[in-house]
Amino acid sequence: MGSKKRNSPSEEETLDAATTTTDHDSLKPLNKKPKNDTDGQQPSVKPMERKKKRKALDKERRRAASQPNSEPAHSDPKPPPQSPDSPRSSGTNPPEFHIGVFKDLAVATESVRERAVKQMVTELKEVQNAYDTFGEKEFGEGGFKLEAEKDDGLDNCAPSVRYAVRRLIRGVSSSRECARQGFALALTVLVGSVRSIKIESFLKLVVDLLEVTSSMKGQEAKDCLLGRLFAYSALARSGRLVEELSLDKNTPYIREFISVLVSLANKKRYLQEPAVSIVLDLVEKLPVEVLVNHVLEAPGVQEWFEAATEVGNPDALLLALKIREKIFMGTSIFGKLLPDPFSSSQLFSTNHLSSLSNCLKESTFCQPRVHSVWPVLINILLPNTILQLEDAVSASNSLKKHKKSRKSSSSDEEIAKNLQSFCEIIIEGSLLLSSHDRKHLAFDLLFLLLQRLPASLVPLLLSNKVVQCLMDILSTKNTWLYKVAQHFLKQLSDWVGDDDVRRVAVIVAIQKHSNGKFDRVTRTKHIKDFMSHFKSELGCMLFIQNLTNLFVDEGDALEEPSDQSQTTDENSEIGSVEDKDSPRTNGNSDSLKSWVIESLPGILKFLKLDHEEKFRIQKEIMKFLAVQGLFTASLGTEVTSFELQEKFRWPKSPTSNALCKMCIDQLQSLLANAQKGEGLRPLASNPEPNDLGSYFMKFFGTLCSIPSVSLFRSLGDEDEKAVKNLQAMEAKLSKEERSHGSGTDANRLHALRYLLIQLLLQVLLRPGDYAEAASELIICCKKTCASDLPESSGEDDAEADEAPELMDVLVDTLLSLLPQSSAPMRSSIEQVFKYFCDNITDDGLMRMLRVIKKNLKPPRHPDAASAGDDDDDGEDDDFINIEDEVIDEAETGETGESDGQTDDSESVVEVEEAGDDHSEASDDSDSGMDDDAMFRIDTYLAQIFKEKKSQAGAETAHSQLLLFKLRILSLLEIFLHENPGKPQVLMVYSNLAQAFVNPHTTEVSEQLGQRIWGILQKQIFKAKDYPKGDGVQLSTLESMLERSLKLASKPFKRQKSASNPSKQSAAWNRQKMISSLAQTSTFWILKIIDSRNFSEESELERIVKIFREVLVGYFDNKKSQIKAGFLKEIFRRRPWIGHAVFGFMLERCGSAKSEYRRVEALDLVMDILKSLAPGNSEEQSAWKKNLKNNLDKLSHLMKELVTSLPSKPARRTEAHKFCVRALEILSKLSLTKHFVKTLSPDTQAALEAQLGEQFIKLTKLEK
Repeated sequence: MGSKKRNSPSEEETLDAATTTTDHDSLKPLNKKPKNDTDGQQPSVKPMERKKKRKALDKERRRAASQPNSEPAHSDPKPPPQSPDSPRSSGTNPPEFHIGVFKDLAVATESVRERAVKQMVTELKEVQNAYDTFGEKEFGEGGFKLEAEKDDGLDNCAPSVRYAVRRLIRGVSSSRECARQGFALALTVLVGSVRSIKIESFLKLVVDLLEVTSSMKGQEAKDCLLGRLFAYSALARSGRLVEELSLDKNTPYIREFISVLVSLANKKRYLQEPAVSIVLDLVEKLPVEVLVNHVLEAPGVQEWFEAATEVGNPDALLLALKIREKIFMGTSIFGKLLPDPFSSSQLFSTNHLSSLSNCLKESTFCQPRVHSVWPVLINILLPNTILQLEDAVSASNSLKKHKKSRKSSSSDEEIAKNLQSFCEIIIEGSLLLSSHDRKHLAFDLLFLLLQRLPASLVPLLLSNKVVQCLMDILSTKNTWLYKVAQHFLKQLSDWVGDDDVRRVAVIVAIQKHSNGKFDRVTRTKHIKDFMSHFKSELGCMLFIQNLTNLFVDEGDALEEPSDQSQTTDENSEIGSVEDKDSPRTNGNSDSLKSWVIESLPGILKFLKLDHEEKFRIQKEIMKFLAVQGLFTASLGTEVTSFELQEKFRWPKSPTSNALCKMCIDQLQSLLANAQKGEGLRPLASNPEPNDLGSYFMKFFGTLCSIPSVSLFRSLGDEDEKAVKNLQAMEAKLSKEERSHGSGTDANRLHALRYLLIQLLLQVLLRPGDYAEAASELIICCKKTCASDLPESSGEDDAEADEAPELMDVLVDTLLSLLPQSSAPMRSSIEQVFKYFCDNITDDGLMRMLRVIKKNLKPPRHPDAASAGDDDDDGEDDDFINIEDEVIDEAETGETGESDGQTDDSESVVEVEEAGDDHSEASDDSDSGMDDDAMFRIDTYLAQIFKEKKSQAGAETAHSQLLLFKLRILSLLEIFLHENPGKPQVLMVYSNLAQAFVNPHTTEVSEQLGQRIWGILQKQIFKAKDYPKGDGVQLSTLESMLERSLKLASKPFKRQKSASNPSKQSAAWNRQKMISSLAQTSTFWILKIIDSRNFSEESELERIVKIFREVLVGYFDNKKSQIKAGFLKEIFRRRPWIGHAVFGFMLERCGSAKSEYRRVEALDLVMDILKSLAPGNSEEQSAWKKNLKNNLDKLSHLMKELVTSLPSKPARRTEAHKFCVRALEILSKLSLTKHFVKTLSPDTQAALEAQLGEQFIKLTKLEK
């Protein structure tokens, strides 16, 4: 039977094969040998022989098909295979059935299959009609029968129809390509078109032809079972069963059909769902009144329903649910599957869902597809509603204030209750606690529910267990479920889309059940991505309100008392008093609250709204941070302000100090960011504050005036006084700012206002630390607005009068605030400094620079600073502290300094300004500072050390001093950016260069050195402008130039004990940076000197002298590190320097002791000679005169070159080239005759000997 089943749709059973058997056997009798000798063949040979026979049959069939009209010569004429049913006695052509259409039923193209079905059914209907007309005897007499007569019940059918039915039934069991689809379609249409095919006979044929025997293999049995399923489906869809019912109300065929389907479904699990689908297709076509008798009372159905809950049969539940939708009677007939009486609340009750959990868990066998029972259940659970409208209504209602919560309808409450029960029992209690497949199913169901769910019910879906399961899965990447969870989150994101109401619901639900740690635990950015897509003001406001409710646990709070039940004062209403002492049963953790605090300001980063919309959002965030971080309600947890017309809530349990500090930090950041991104300024015509700082101060003052509201911590008298003075001064500055409108003065006042606000928050955050700084800043504000507050004391006035300069006091105040200031406060300090740095005094600038140069650790060898080399004259006026760098193996653990770095060479320098305004002090001497300035600097540093000594395990004093220096460098960078052309830039340059060169200052931190280097390069050397004006003294520039050239010449010493390669490499890199600094600074200083246009030689005499001293060291000192390329670049950029030292260079080069330096200097001399030739006639005459005056020195140099030839060939070549080029230049300038006159006979003879014809030719040219 199995072999027949497999071969039934194959080509060897076609009519061609049957009709060609006789001829084929006569031509090739050997083909019958395997059949005759079957019993004698070994089992292993049988399949091969059978395969050979099939191939031969196929070959002959294809040959016959290619030549349908040709007839073999040796064969007797016979009827064509395409018309086996034509009666011979008929005088007309009988209808024909072309069995070649069977091969088209299995192709993959749907249109080809449909065309083949149409052709087949049309031909078979014609054949059957002819058969019915002529009768069996007349029609079949002499005809070729396709198969032997069998008792198949199709007695009234033509042979072709009987053959087609049998072959189609066998064909639906074939797994070849699309055979099942094509043969089932043909069977459906044929059974529905030919009424001669009896249903009883059809059902019997299906069982007989597709019988499963014990000898079949697994795949063969599966094909037969699937074939029966497709055959039954064809019968159901053909409409014959419904037609039989219409003819006979008591027809037994429907009951028999349902019974065989249930019996088939019980054989294998994978047959259940398609079998039920066939039943449901039939049920949809049947009248309601016959469902009970013909379907529900069919044999096996009741037993199927009763055993479903025990064995776990989701298909029986699906059948019961679908049939119940059509009948209107009790549901006891469905057993325990459905409640009686039926209702959605009973169906989704806890007890009934628990009984169905076994059925529903077994639905995972059809994964990755979701079983059909789930959409049916979801349709009952969530009826179709207008979700978008519901979400919009809920969003708008949630934003209304001072209103009772909208009463939900009974249907909404029932849906929410059913959904909660479904999620708890099925998803959380059954699926999530089971296998990976069931977890996968749970996420698929969650997405199906989301598609029909209003946003208000999202918290029921994304429950604690669901979120925890997601976190567990996402925390481990190398699992199969990881991709499932990622796909679910992707679907969740797509579902949210641009709907901010859904976005808020999803974010709040996930973060609430993960304690705000979802992204951190899963190491993803899903929540951050959700938050970054807010695009509307409404969405942001809804998000802020939900997070506020999450923070204060509004969901667990008692019902809001009415206004009449509250005691009132002039500004406020006090909420329920009993809430203050009530236990917190379901409070949120500090981790979740900290996430709320951090997230509220975070949404502003990605918003692209106009200024007014963004300002309204900033106000709401500011209110939350201020209320929760700065205040607490002394009576209850709710307070309503009449003035602000708002109600404020606090958590039942007191907020921790850490959370209050976090709120204040975020509030400071919010104000600082608002200050940077402000698009509008307060206008005099606008009475309402339209900047966040002004609104905060008004809000702060209003809440302070409510008796039932107090600050989160008590303040001392000084701090309380400082807070009040800061409030008063900010109000005064705000008024002054409005009166100024816009401009520099308004910007200054605006910056001061925000600094006052930041300082007020610092006073609240750290009582006792900022009261003094607040009083000093108020003095600066008084001087700025040139008016005193009425409530200011006389002592404050006296202190303000004694202050020498506003900028000195302001700089001192800003520096005192810097060491322990937060990042937002530093931003405000920088803003104030930016608008006031134009008026900074030299003393104020020097205070900042001395901190940069300050060292906690003195040099190891204090006397080394005075023990300089020969070129150190012991000057005290040095501006760059140049120290030799040495490397040793030892290293201090705290600072990272090398023990070998000593000050045993040239002492550093300090420039004395030509003016009498001030004098700069060296790093080791503070003679330029008065006692008050010294005290202030020590106060800054003492504040740093005192702060850190009191904290166990805190950072070292070195690191704190480093931070202080970096913050001051930010201020200096602002000054340089705003004032690149001021003479004070020279002061900043000299001190920063000194700090950079000093190893005790920079090598403590590479970051500090790089920061100073960056400021020197970008803000000074490469700035758009440079110091100009009469304030730039030539003497200052001369000293700076001298020390820069000394720094470029400074030798690099290395101790022999320095064996650490990393230390050597670091030291060499540092030396390269110092050398680069010296060269760049030299070019920069010379540019400033050139800009002054000094014309008289006496003014530049000192500059020339400096370069002569450098050349002396270059030629006489082998340790000199000055590079010839550096000098060459100086002479190229400033030719007048090369012309001024030309004669001196010729002299030193001629008398140089070092052969290497002499040859190297020839390139410098040649560049100067080349620069003498071009120019106009007047300049050329002057340069020619200069050269003529130095011909004797040039001749002496050439004499030394030719008489004392260098030892190395390369150097001799360079000397030879120099002599030839020099003679060429002299010839161009017509100075060869004068040059020859200066040559002694010995020198001339030596030149002729070395240069030969070149010398003679050049000397003869001018003659």
